[in-house]
Amino acid sequence: MKPIGTVITTEESPSTSEFSFVFDPNEKGVKKGQYVQTDSEQGTVFGYIAEIFRSNRYFERAESVAEYERVSAMSNNFPTSSWEYIIAQVKVLGVSKEKFFQRCSIPPVPGAKMFSADEQLLKHFLGLKDNGLLIGKIQHHSTEARLDLTRLVQKHLAILAMSGAGKSHLSTVLIEELLDRKREDGRIAVVVIDIHGEYMGFADGAYADRTKIINVGDRKRGFAYPMRKVIPEMIEEWMPMLSYAQKALLHNILTELHSEYKKNRKAYGFKDLMARIDEYQQENSKTDKNVKPALKRTLRELQRMRLLSENRENPRLLEDVKPGNLLVMDFSEVDSLRKKQVIVSMMARKLFNLRRKGRIPPFLLVVEEAHNFAREKAEENEAVSRSVIETIAREGRKFGAALCLITQRPVNLSTTALSQCNTHIILRVTNPNDLDHIQQSSEGIDARIAKSITSLRTGEGIIVGEATNAPIFVDVRNIRIRKKEKGRPLAELAAEFERMREKREEDAEAFL
Repeated sequence: MKPIGTVITTEESPSTSEFSFVFDPNEKGVKKGQYVQTDSEQGTVFGYIAEIFRSNRYFERAESVAEYERVSAMSNNFPTSSWEYIIAQVKVLGVSKEKFFQRCSIPPVPGAKMFSADEQLLKHFLGLKDNGLLIGKIQHHSTEARLDLTRLVQKHLAILAMSGAGKSHLSTVLIEELLDRKREDGRIAVVVIDIHGEYMGFADGAYADRTKIINVGDRKRGFAYPMRKVIPEMIEEWMPMLSYAQKALLHNILTELHSEYKKNRKAYGFKDLMARIDEYQQENSKTDKNVKPALKRTLRELQRMRLLSENRENPRLLEDVKPGNLLVMDFSEVDSLRKKQVIVSMMARKLFNLRRKGRIPPFLLVVEEAHNFAREKAEENEAVSRSVIETIAREGRKFGAALCLITQRPVNLSTTALSQCNTHIILRVTNPNDLDHIQQSSEGIDARIAKSITSLRTGEGIIVGEATNAPIFVDVRNIRIRKKEKGRPLAELAAEFERMREKREEDAEAFL
């Protein structure tokens, strides 16, 4: 390998934790954040360039520079370029010896030659896998960032970034990699809670035969769940404002209806539930007269959501959740946040229960705008889906139920859920409150990484946590599908509005 510099002596280095080297005069490709290596008595010392400094002895004294520059540029009178040099400060990560990494106990020798990190050594140190999920390339290297599937998602994943920083692009890359997995490498099912219709592109092209998209807001072909499969505890979770008496009444009625269904196999719906409430009240005079109207008022809110049916079920999770397949729940036509929460609660609970029983394959549940479904500070009736998301975050890893929480407001996301995500992929974040929250909840973020988060460009990310042995900066690869989203560009909408308005005015004048 070609050397890129030489280790030098400073006041505090070389040490076992850091050292510096001066650039080779002909070397132009060394960058901050690049991984480097050198030899010592202990083995190959491995580290990354934490900072780069440029110096020139001719420009060290400000008063002398100012005096000379009054007459003419110093470069006209002195060979300033020949005295310029660049120094890189390296943070030591470890020492490689006989295919094992150990703590550095002997610093490198001044005068030792520096090299860019060997690709195989870099992959081994970071814990990358040849058959891993290709997220992109490690910055300043040609090494592909291929992350081990188990390490990345089994203990849950969080994608954190401000709006427009590339969250959906990154999640699309992740889904593509999961769908492209070979059977022998282990395939999982993917379920996406798509809030803005950003994953429509999977319905076309190479993934079309493995993708099912459900328009949740479609009254005829959208989300539906049979009333006969609803247990009292589910409604209690969706409607936490129910009193103890209302819960008791609801439990008795649903138990009766379900028992009758098991005998005569006759389906029942909301009308049957409401009618049975009236009958039950008339037959039991001891029941508080205020319970019936209060329970019916609450249930009417659920009825207006049009989620529960007599027979129709969509999606059918036992059929639609399959290894190497994608199920997208498109919420772009649903306005009510409460309705979204109820559906996510229902879906997540059903997925988790089926997985615990081994009736569906291991899966990854991707939740866009997770702060709306597992909000940290929210009243109980405004956090319908938080409980089940926290349950999967705590217990899912034991059963192969994985979460990917995507949010642009980490500070609003449940601390319980976020803390259980052992891998964080962080794109650009600028909000100070979110930055503080990320630093507190993400292990492995040092001062260097914290400073870099605000300056990340679109397409750049930092991976910290379980998925890698050390934090890494990556350039996210391009997506393979043709991006297809619901909605149209703002300029196009504005131009169309004016055309339509002019046409209406012309039609009105012609009519008059």
